[in-house]
Amino acid sequence: MRKLFLFITVLSCTTAFAQPRTYSTANAHSHNDYQQGTPLISAYTLQFGSVEADVMLSGDELLVAHTERDFDQHRTLEDLYLKPIQGFILANKGHVYADESRKLILMLDIKSEAIPVVNKIIDLLQKYPELIHTPTFKVLISGNKPDPNTYISYPSFLVFDGLLSSKYSKDAISRIAMLSDNFINYSKWKGTGPIPAKDAERLKSMITKAHSLGKEVRLWNVPDFDEAWKQVIELGVDYIDSDSIKALAQFLKKQQQLSQN
Repeated sequence: MRKLFLFITVLSCTTAFAQPRTYSTANAHSHNDYQQGTPLISAYTLQFGSVEADVMLSGDELLVAHTERDFDQHRTLEDLYLKPIQGFILANKGHVYADESRKLILMLDIKSEAIPVVNKIIDLLQKYPELIHTPTFKVLISGNKPDPNTYISYPSFLVFDGLLSSKYSKDAISRIAMLSDNFINYSKWKGTGPIPAKDAERLKSMITKAHSLGKEVRLWNVPDFDEAWKQVIELGVDYIDSDSIKALAQFLKKQQQLSQN
């Protein structure tokens, strides 16, 4: 009887593991979100799981900017992202979305010197305790980053974006929430037909390894349309990177409907 119970348990677990994954906008990443017509709001309304903003230090202010030429627009990180997200959390009684199962990552892609910007981010976040203490919200540091060996010295409310192709120490990997990489480093595929088998197998192998470490995966510079998104899903990435956020949301809605039929 015990052997039969164990067999049924193992079979159930194996069957559950083999079920196809259902993707939704929880798996969507709004690349360069600040370039959208309504930064943050558009992606948030679509219930995206991740939004990205480039940040630079200008004097004592942290601005959303790709280069110094953007400073004239004077878009502060606080006004564009931190204050609105705090408002969402307060409105949803401690959750970033009304759907308590939904999470949001704010990826800050640092475009100037890393350490001064990270220190400024820490100072700003300490002004917004809701952002620090909400389990369904995380600030993830990308772009120019401190030495990975120092990640463990930063407050736990910050997590880091690692590189899929890099190796990290045990301490560093404990503070890395996502492993990302540039798709064109692995393939010259432009979105027509399937990804070349050799390229796809290499990527799948690396993604599987990342998942074995408990890390989510994102690729950037993937062709940005529905046929390419299908290929990315087949690779097993966790976040689909896109500038075309409305089209991606529609695509993912169709995918959900197909998986339920």
